[in-house]
Amino acid sequence: MRHLALNRDQRQGLIGALLLSLLILTIVGAYYLWGESYQARILYATFVNLLVVIGLQVFSGNANIVGFSHAAFMGIAAYAAAICVTPAAMKAISLPDAPWGLNAFELSPIISALIALAIVAGLGALTGAVVVRLSGVGVTITSIAILVIVHSIFLHRTDIFKGNQALFGIPKIFDLPHITGLVIVGIFIARLFRESSVGLQLRASADDEAGTKALGVDIRKVRLIAWVLGTLFFATAGIAYAFYLGTISARPFYFNFVFLTVAMLILGGLRSVTGAVFGTLLISIGLEVVRWLETGPTLIGIKLPQMLGLSGLLLGVVIVGVMALLPRGIMGNREIEQIWRFKRS
Repeated sequence: MRHLALNRDQRQGLIGALLLSLLILTIVGAYYLWGESYQARILYATFVNLLVVIGLQVFSGNANIVGFSHAAFMGIAAYAAAICVTPAAMKAISLPDAPWGLNAFELSPIISALIALAIVAGLGALTGAVVVRLSGVGVTITSIAILVIVHSIFLHRTDIFKGNQALFGIPKIFDLPHITGLVIVGIFIARLFRESSVGLQLRASADDEAGTKALGVDIRKVRLIAWVLGTLFFATAGIAYAFYLGTISARPFYFNFVFLTVAMLILGGLRSVTGAVFGTLLISIGLEVVRWLETGPTLIGIKLPQMLGLSGLLLGVVIVGVMALLPRGIMGNREIEQIWRFKRS
């Protein structure tokens, strides 16, 4: 029983995860009390992004190595789950030329999701075996190459992925309560991983790789564990995306989405799960305000001009400004329970 007991850091991680979960539930509760129906879609998209950003933090935050392939794994899971769960009669219309009998069967949502997770886990292990042998810029370049390769397959294998066209007919299975539950589970997993022995070794290797090796830590092993775990977060987000919208295309799973989610993590703080949550929420709120301003609203009797493209400018300003003024992000290495203890003291 002693081996099953949580250490002090893990107990603090559970407290922090609980506080973040209460924040998420407060936001959802506020929507159900005062929100408009259209805001459910915005909140759902925010939580999908949050799953991705938490997954980024699991590897990039703990290893202090930024990767850019997360949209690829998210897209693979979304397409895999969509193809498996879509009724055969609908696939005969949307995927008439699909090879290997992909348009001739239909699976349950749970089996479809498990298959998508298994595919991404396998690809994560294969790509991770290469990534963990690299460091710094090598990881960044390799992750971009993975993203470009996967996106090219999406575009050119039109018999499976429809190219620039949308794959439609996917049953709408998920709703706001589903994604809320997934986000809360994801927060607990990310915090427990951060405070686990593997997470501690990974963070130590980010601060002093040579010293960590000298202590006998297998850096490639801990990086591979974090990389594969991160891809499972991306896969879960992709499945949730497909199961909510009922239609997917290759366009969302590319550079625009990558830069958006990386900006969220940078703003909140690369090394903190709390930072991942705060950064996602702040940029999501900010983007909605900016999109409203782009339409040219009237403020205090003054008609503002349309400012198309302002959201892209905002992301650039956030990345440059945070790197210049707050290079460690809003939270730095801190987690929410540390702020809570400070305020109480």
